[in-house]
Amino acid sequence: MAEPQPSGLQFFADAHPDGVVGADITGTVTVINETAARMLRSSVGEAVGAPLGEVLTLQDSHGRTWLEHNRPFDSINIRTGIPEQAWQLPDGTEVLVTARLVRREPLGELLGVGVGLRNGRGRARLDRERSDLVATVAHELRSPLTGVKGFVQAMLNRWDKLNDEQKKLMLTTVNVDADRLSRLIAELLDVARIDTGRLSLYPRPVDGAVLVSRVVESVRAGTARTIEYDVAEDLPEISADPDKFTQVVTNLVENAVRHGDGTVRVGLSPRSPEADGVVLTVDDEGDGIAPEIRRRIFTKFWTGGVSGGSGLGMYIVHGLTRAHGGDVEIDDAPGGGARVLVSWPAAEPDA
Repeated sequence: MAEPQPSGLQFFADAHPDGVVGADITGTVTVINETAARMLRSSVGEAVGAPLGEVLTLQDSHGRTWLEHNRPFDSINIRTGIPEQAWQLPDGTEVLVTARLVRREPLGELLGVGVGLRNGRGRARLDRERSDLVATVAHELRSPLTGVKGFVQAMLNRWDKLNDEQKKLMLTTVNVDADRLSRLIAELLDVARIDTGRLSLYPRPVDGAVLVSRVVESVRAGTARTIEYDVAEDLPEISADPDKFTQVVTNLVENAVRHGDGTVRVGLSPRSPEADGVVLTVDDEGDGIAPEIRRRIFTKFWTGGVSGGSGLGMYIVHGLTRAHGGDVEIDDAPGGGARVLVSWPAAEPDA
């Protein structure tokens, strides 16, 4: 005899990644998914039809149950839900609980309650990540701010004793540190936009070879390192927000200058015949990047090597490239060191 098939409501509840419990106006459980049943040390068969208070065995540090504390069935008609709260299972495991009060219509009679349960370990991990983020940002901001404050204080205290060359040197240093602060703040804003999906892009057909050439010339002017640029002929136009594409190339070339020892080689060539577009390659002559950590360099605040930097550059490169429909890979440079390959899509013919 075939087993009974789950109802549509039960099917969708089981497909939900978090625990789900639903009860009608009488407080009887009408639906519960496997995730919630495991959390509550029960089974779907045992829970469905049982009182919600017997199934939802959650307590706080004072021994109160979730149902006693929140009293969802006694709520006034303007109440639509219960915000996320931390509760404990009988074995002491923390779970995050939210609830939605289901009404026939706004301000209407209550039909039931839907409860969501999520393991608290995820929140603890997020809290640790936020703490790490705050500590890293504070450290990155403090360094240039200390320099600015120190030189400004020195000029205020010894203005009459400093000659023009000394004043100019101090002001130049302050300006450099202020630029560093501005870049860091801009990077943090970009990271926030990438994380939240609010990145604004204005792509159009552009000549990638010209944009890369401008970046190479700009970085050359500020370093004694040799930067070679090799560009193929008859490259297609790419679909890119020019500012964002320039940001990607600048981050890659500056990274190669910081982390390598010899010549930096930048190349622009066509993509494979199966995919229209271009491939940007940036090679350095440093120590290279081991295969097992190559994906980690696209995470926030990854700072491999001994050179400075906020650790946000490669995360932004990856985010901006993917937002345009491209991809970033890490490989070994032919002459030793690291190679970064950025695949960028071509502009549509009718764009």
